[in-house]
Amino acid sequence: MSSSDDAGFIDRIQNFVSDNKRGVIIGAAAAAVAVGGVAYYVASSRGGADSGDEESLKSGEKKSKKKSKKSRKTVKDKDGPILEERKPKGVDVSEEDEGVLTKEQIETMPEEDRVKVAGSLKLKGNKAYQGRRFTEAVEYYTRAIDISPKPEPVFYSNRAACFVNMSPPQHERVIEDCNTALALDSHYVKALNRRATALENLNRNEEALRDYTAATILDKFQNESAATSVERVLKKIATAKASGILATRERRLPSYTFVSAYFAAFRPRPLPTLPEVPTTGDNTLILALQALEATDYAHALSFVNEALDQGISWDVGKAEALNLRGTFKFLMSDIEGAEQDLKASIDIVPSFTQSWVKIASVYMEQSNPQKTFECFEEAIKHNAEDPDIYYHRGQVLFIMNQFPEAAENYTKSTTLDDTFVFSQIQLAVAQYKSGNLANSMATFRRTLKAFPQRSEPQNYYGELLLDQQRFSDAVEKFDRAIELEKAKPTQNVLPLVNKGLALYQWKQDVAAAERCCNEALRIDPECEAAVATLAQLSLQQGKIDQAVKMFERHTELARSEPELINALTYQHASYAQLEFMKHYPELANQLSALARTMG
Repeated sequence: MSSSDDAGFIDRIQNFVSDNKRGVIIGAAAAAVAVGGVAYYVASSRGGADSGDEESLKSGEKKSKKKSKKSRKTVKDKDGPILEERKPKGVDVSEEDEGVLTKEQIETMPEEDRVKVAGSLKLKGNKAYQGRRFTEAVEYYTRAIDISPKPEPVFYSNRAACFVNMSPPQHERVIEDCNTALALDSHYVKALNRRATALENLNRNEEALRDYTAATILDKFQNESAATSVERVLKKIATAKASGILATRERRLPSYTFVSAYFAAFRPRPLPTLPEVPTTGDNTLILALQALEATDYAHALSFVNEALDQGISWDVGKAEALNLRGTFKFLMSDIEGAEQDLKASIDIVPSFTQSWVKIASVYMEQSNPQKTFECFEEAIKHNAEDPDIYYHRGQVLFIMNQFPEAAENYTKSTTLDDTFVFSQIQLAVAQYKSGNLANSMATFRRTLKAFPQRSEPQNYYGELLLDQQRFSDAVEKFDRAIELEKAKPTQNVLPLVNKGLALYQWKQDVAAAERCCNEALRIDPECEAAVATLAQLSLQQGKIDQAVKMFERHTELARSEPELINALTYQHASYAQLEFMKHYPELANQLSALARTMG
């Protein structure tokens, strides 16, 4: 398993999600998954007034037919005009006010007169509102509610608009009035948006997301303000929940696919020579390194912890052990612990370039590229002939979109060791990203010839072919990579996931794509790539309940905070869609069709 393979998946899934993001909610997130952490290893390449139309006030508001068409200033919120003037159909609104009436007087009035007086009170409320006399407007709307022979949702919505604009805003009263308005008209988008805003201001974000989502869907994804609100609230929810999960979750190794990608990005080194009289800790360290060679990561972690507890007698062994334990801590998102161990490794053996390179990755994880490059320079001072330094510096430059500089480093790495397949693969990809297609393909062909039994060049070449929409050729390469992987004791499943995505993009063959991903999960049950892809395929079919289950699973597997935030974002966006389908069952089928057609 290589970093290149995983990066290939990232590119494919991000493009897939970008193309189909309305399957969740417009603006919900930039991507379904960004296999965060170890970032540069796994993501390196890859109603108008009296018109009956409540929206007519958005620009150049229409006025009552009895008014002139001269424009007037309105009070607006972020969703457009905050006031609507819906009127009961077929009823003329009187301009006269009957004064403050008692309950008994109201009950004796003819229904038609009550309608006229309520309409007149609403108009007075609108006028007070436009003059920013919100308390006065509330009184008029309240009287209109009391006198109206039947509840009118617009009266409650307009009164809620007043509560929004009071100082301080009366959010609880906004919610109460919008609840009533929506009980009368569940499709009342303005009331949904207004209630959502109040809920968000009260930090009731999951309820706010429910309303913003419903408003977005009812508006057929045309309201950019509501879509932006969905994105904003999703970010709040996902960020808060990710922080809480990471604070309490027991640290564990990520999937075999992920871990093997990381270790494969370093050239194999011989085992250190034991002292003449090795201690128990010394021998346990050798067991740890042998388990690492056998890709038995759980035992490698257990043995290296035991070795350090037992005590290691010689400096090179201590540095190796701290390097390995620091690496595992890094993979388990214990960034501070990883930094401490790797620095301790260098303190003991300052020329240990692999520890310098891994500390560079720690600083990259912490978004500190200056320190990252300083570590590479220190490593070069100790051993300028170490190919790993240039390969990993190339990876950092690659994710910074400095493709020519990345290519120079890959070339340097290859010059120092032409048996390391990944520097050659990444050179071809950097050339491709630089727009030099001919050189890229030539480099790939040379790599395929030089490493006929390695799956990685086949898989990654398939990625580039897929990017060019050469679907048949891409699937052929993925099939070859799959066959080569089957010969290994433990199979890298990313070619399977890539094949699934290719078949979907090529033939819209959802069933074949799902079979590929399910086979990948049979082999590696914790493969984040397969889980995320299945979730997206479920969304594309409108199977929101299935998508939710897969996003929940991906949340469990997510290793780092960025990855967890992305998984939670889609999980909660899907929850909100399920809520919509529950409250608007008559629109559920339309939603599924709309989501598929608007990607």
